[in-house]
Amino acid sequence: MRFLHNKPDSKVQGSARPARSWAADIGPGLVTTASDNDPSGLATYSLAGAWYGFDMLWVCVLTYPSTVALQLIASRVAAITGRGLTVNMREHYSPQFFYFAVARFLLANTFNIAVDVLAMGIALRVFCDGSLALLTLASGGASLALQWCIPYARYARVLKWLTLAMFAYVGVILVV
Repeated sequence: MRFLHNKPDSKVQGSARPARSWAADIGPGLVTTASDNDPSGLATYSLAGAWYGFDMLWVCVLTYPSTVALQLIASRVAAITGRGLTVNMREHYSPQFFYFAVARFLLANTFNIAVDVLAMGIALRVFCDGSLALLTLASGGASLALQWCIPYARYARVLKWLTLAMFAYVGVILVV
């Protein structure tokens, strides 16, 4: 954020900031949070809740501290080294371990994206009749085209506003 520094002949007292919207400061964190609540995750949470009810809630007590610790370690490693976990893993671990870890994440993310694109196809099928396979391919193709053809800054602004749809979850809970 740029600050306007006053010159001695300036009529404004103190330091003033240019007018900015609070929404301009919300960025990758909000989009990442919204993208993590994807259809595959919601389906998993819903099915687990339907099958187990509150019986598996104790797992949160065990996994939450590990999740927080991992996030803290990752952010501190990045802050100290100036590089992410992948680059640091490549430098400090054997190639076999590094490629195994990367392959595992690649496989998991590939399946996750496939389920998300399938969910987009299912959502399109609700609005217009057609082949699920074709609608899914069209959704994936449109997503890729948008990412390749639209400059990142403009695409990021659109994604920020699309995350408002995530507040519908809260609305559904309140209505139910």
